[in-house]
Amino acid sequence: MGLAPNQTRRELSGGARLLTAALPDRSSASLVLMFAVGSRYEEDPIGGASHFIEHLFFKGTRRRPSAKAIAEAIEGVGGVMNASTDKEVTVYWCRVPAERLDLATDVLCDIVTDSQLAPADVERERMVILEELKMYLDQPQDYVHSLFEQIMWPRHSLGRDIIGTTESVTGTSRAQLLEYIQAQYSLRNLVVGLSGSIDPDRSAQELEARLRLPAGGDERASTVPAPLDSPQLLLQAKKTEQAHICLGTRATSYLDPDRYALDLLNTILGEGMSSRLFLEIREKRGLAYDVHSFTSKHRDAGYFAVYMGVDPKKAEEAVDAVLGVLRQVSEQSVPREELTKAKEYTKGRLRLGLEGTNSLASWLCQQELLMGEVKTVEEVTARIDAVTPEDIRRVAQRVLDQPIRMAIIGPFKSETPFLAAIGA
Repeated sequence: MGLAPNQTRRELSGGARLLTAALPDRSSASLVLMFAVGSRYEEDPIGGASHFIEHLFFKGTRRRPSAKAIAEAIEGVGGVMNASTDKEVTVYWCRVPAERLDLATDVLCDIVTDSQLAPADVERERMVILEELKMYLDQPQDYVHSLFEQIMWPRHSLGRDIIGTTESVTGTSRAQLLEYIQAQYSLRNLVVGLSGSIDPDRSAQELEARLRLPAGGDERASTVPAPLDSPQLLLQAKKTEQAHICLGTRATSYLDPDRYALDLLNTILGEGMSSRLFLEIREKRGLAYDVHSFTSKHRDAGYFAVYMGVDPKKAEEAVDAVLGVLRQVSEQSVPREELTKAKEYTKGRLRLGLEGTNSLASWLCQQELLMGEVKTVEEVTARIDAVTPEDIRRVAQRVLDQPIRMAIIGPFKSETPFLAAIGA
């Protein structure tokens, strides 16, 4: 287990880690700053703080006092810069022509170490985020996933939207945001990734000079979600043209050895136009335009889920049909040819997804930060190839035989038929 020949890992002072992948033939370079900062580490009254801060970091530093100055610094050399917040990580990244990597390092380090969080910017961005939240609530195909996570992770921060709630975004003060930054944005919580036409030694020196962050204390504790003991439904009655349905069960964490079998099971069931759910629900029955499955993995838990948008009159039939497909994969072994196809699909997507310098740097960071070890593509594909039909059936039974949780948005007056379908 380890790094590829063109990759390095080193400790920076204060506890940050740097992973590099030198690709001399590329004309670009990508820098990724990945922090172990996310919505699961927030208390409810400041829910959404990680996302709020991610927005504010682009609003101005002492040397670049406006969002315009920050954007122009990168766009002025043809580069691209962005960020994202998740449940367990917040990522800031930049991709630039290779000869301008020093500039990208300076700008990204500047925004994460010296953002001013000017009071006027805080209030303006608060309004922007509240509008973002309203937009999200108005899109049932998106919002049903939030309802599903609420019912999948009841009374736990994993069940709260990354963006927070109207109450938490409205009520979080600038002082609370500054306190959160001081506690969370530490070198110990940071992994840096570099990929492309780079000089790893020079970049390490540049980062050492610019990453002026506290070293940080011990790793934070986070409550493990309690097990689910019964099926449950969350229905939001709303006059919509389609019924939006999300159903699923608890599954594996990203540290669980069964994660590879789960990924292949997910591919077999609901990824692509040759998957079982697509063929059964869309091609054979004509019940949905969009039907797919997906997984979500965290440090200590995860879930498997299916989403579909269907005619409300056909919603009960569609739910029954999905549950039938899930039962079948638990009861009968997957044919070897179907498993081989899923393996080739998964390995191909992995390799294609890592062709860009930014995606490769992000992949290295994610493995180091979340899993504590970095595997090569060859090591990961070997784990995928090792999965057997017996593994798929065992993991299907382990995951799909658990209590089902389901969220629905649609013009329904009664929960009864859906409760009966999931055995509630």
